[in-house]
Amino acid sequence: MNGYAIGLILTAACFHAVWNLLAKRASRSGAVFVWLFTACSSVILGPIAIAIVIFQQPELGWAAWIFMAGTALLHLLYFVVLQRGYAVGDLSVVYPLARGTGPALSTALAILILNEQPTGLAILGVVLVVAGVFLLTFGSVPKTSGSSGLRPAIMWGLLCGVCIASYSLWDKCAVSPDSVPPALAELFAQFGVQAKPVSPVLLELFANFGVCLMLTPHAIRKRETIRRVWRDHWREALGVAILAPASYILILTAMVFTPLSYVAPAREISILLGALLGARLLNERHTSRRLFAAGLMVCGVIALALG
Repeated sequence: MNGYAIGLILTAACFHAVWNLLAKRASRSGAVFVWLFTACSSVILGPIAIAIVIFQQPELGWAAWIFMAGTALLHLLYFVVLQRGYAVGDLSVVYPLARGTGPALSTALAILILNEQPTGLAILGVVLVVAGVFLLTFGSVPKTSGSSGLRPAIMWGLLCGVCIASYSLWDKCAVSPDSVPPALAELFAQFGVQAKPVSPVLLELFANFGVCLMLTPHAIRKRETIRRVWRDHWREALGVAILAPASYILILTAMVFTPLSYVAPAREISILLGALLGARLLNERHTSRRLFAAGLMVCGVIALALG
């Protein structure tokens, strides 16, 4: 990776760790909080997207709309699962588990579906990530597991990792059509659809707007809850509304000219930042073991990138 890509990814990692801390503070608000910050993001990104459409006049064919609708669905699932995970578990468990399993799952899917043959270093990276996952989670599951134990956090964290792997692969195809798998490209061709690059800002705007739109019926039924959550967590909502899209737009920009196998692992440096924030600011326990496990996972994703 060149210096520009590294700078984008490191900046995005810092933004990502901070907005996850803010989301953890409002984790009990669930889907209502997701609706609030995606609504705010849509308002913030709207003028920028309009300017892009007016001055750059991007081609928005059927493929672009398919990609934008797909990323909205995948991000809706991701945000809801993430908030649920934070509601039942510590930030320093859910965050590293979710962010660490994403690259490993992407590698596994590439082997099984795309018939890729990873190098020995990449396989070592997968092993390190999995080792970190086990050390982070199963080493401290209480003997009597209940809603206060780690098992719910493990389940939601792993599910969040699946969501991350899914939207990462999908969005890479959106911003870099040369990466579209042959099967999907053939399907597009059968319907006369030609995939062209989608602007990272437009893709992220549509993701946030789509999530907000799909959650609006739920929000209408929870009007009083929305007022209460906004009163109690408006700072967190605005912070996430700014930092979450800013972080992902930087990642999407890096994806335009950098392979996903480099970007996805490298951005997981935010794992250490998230674990550190959870340990220092939220007074979460068992932090020494969790931070060591997070370090293993970071070494693993670096090995994946180099492999």
